[in-house]
Amino acid sequence: MIRLAGPVVVVQVGLMLMGVVDTMVVGRLSAQALAAVALGNLIVLSVAAFGMGLLMALDPLVAQAVGARDTEAIRRAVQRGMVLAAAITIPSALVLMPGEYVLPLLRQPAEIIPVASGYARICIAGLLPFFMFVVLRQTLQALEKVRPIVLTIIVANIFNLGADYVLVFGWGPVPAMGALGSAWATTASRWLLLFVLIFMARAKIVPLMWPFRADSLGRGPLWQTFKLGAPIGIQIQLEFAVFGVVALLMGGFGTIEMAAHQVAVNLASLTFMVPLGVSAAAAVRVGHAVGAQDPEGIQRATSAALVCGAGFMTMTAALFLFAPMPLAAAYTPVAEVLALAVVFIPIAGFFQVFDGLQVVSAGILRGLGDTRAPVVVNLLGFWLVGMPVSLALAFPLGFGPAGLWWGLVAGLGAVAVFLLLRIRRQLRRDQKRVEVE
Repeated sequence: MIRLAGPVVVVQVGLMLMGVVDTMVVGRLSAQALAAVALGNLIVLSVAAFGMGLLMALDPLVAQAVGARDTEAIRRAVQRGMVLAAAITIPSALVLMPGEYVLPLLRQPAEIIPVASGYARICIAGLLPFFMFVVLRQTLQALEKVRPIVLTIIVANIFNLGADYVLVFGWGPVPAMGALGSAWATTASRWLLLFVLIFMARAKIVPLMWPFRADSLGRGPLWQTFKLGAPIGIQIQLEFAVFGVVALLMGGFGTIEMAAHQVAVNLASLTFMVPLGVSAAAAVRVGHAVGAQDPEGIQRATSAALVCGAGFMTMTAALFLFAPMPLAAAYTPVAEVLALAVVFIPIAGFFQVFDGLQVVSAGILRGLGDTRAPVVVNLLGFWLVGMPVSLALAFPLGFGPAGLWWGLVAGLGAVAVFLLLRIRRQLRRDQKRVEVE
């Protein structure tokens, strides 16, 4: 599990680092710029979340086909993933267009709305390559060929860092674009991700992409693939939505609160990339075992994934609890933001283990082909437990911004428990390969 998860974690952390670097660079401009880019990035990720989840239907399809040594099924799954990636780009782009009209209705600070909505619109140009990259990434992970993805992420991060500094602050003939420069850097980096990955993995990827099979456009199998992936997209959307609503409520308190919240969220999101990588590895290993009809392999992969995810997040929880100030200082020198960030970061430490367990559990269930139950679990845990606790603590009980964070702890704890119970129930059943033909 570690051998596969290690490179996948590097990929996940590398993807997250691109956003972290954007935030750190823009944080040197002002608290207002930091809050605006944070909001814009949140909008883009929230919209793209469904597409990312939809394309994770490739996890069980490709991984189980690999376990069954069914090359034609792998090829069909990849090509259908490309079709779905192109299709989901259009509605995603339309949703990102009217930011300056929607954000005032959500009571966001007026001074950050123009930059936040502009950031989201610029990122539309990077949606298609990003979704295509997700298709290829999921495929290569299922094939356990992750070295090309790691190299691609390294190249893209180096490019993104340089592009951020040049476009945000200006250099030579290139004028300073301010906070919006980071959006252009992110968009360019996403196109680079796609092209470099195709080049790096051309021996594996090109035969799967071409020649394009006519049956890959069959409406029945495409619809079945969509039905398999849509619950994953909804599940991720529900989780993003909870954090998004908390961010919007935080924005209602003020710009300083929004900036401090973004610092803590960035740190929590960065550590989250490790169990997210373990989750991807779990989907692959469990999927392989299902395809090979190996019940003991399913059990071993499940246990290994849970130990890896919970073990890492226990260590990061200790770091968040006992060293919040050095972590916050890496993001911003603004004293008011620092003072509030060191309140949020230890609270994030409390939900680290729950967060690790819930995302790894979702990966295990994805490998089994169980994509619908996590939707119900997320709805119950985040929206019927977490959000009511956040609202109650923040407003009637007077805990303010910190109360919103304690609600996240409650929600993640509930989701983790429900998903673990679901895994226990599923492992008592005979597991069969997912079919979409």
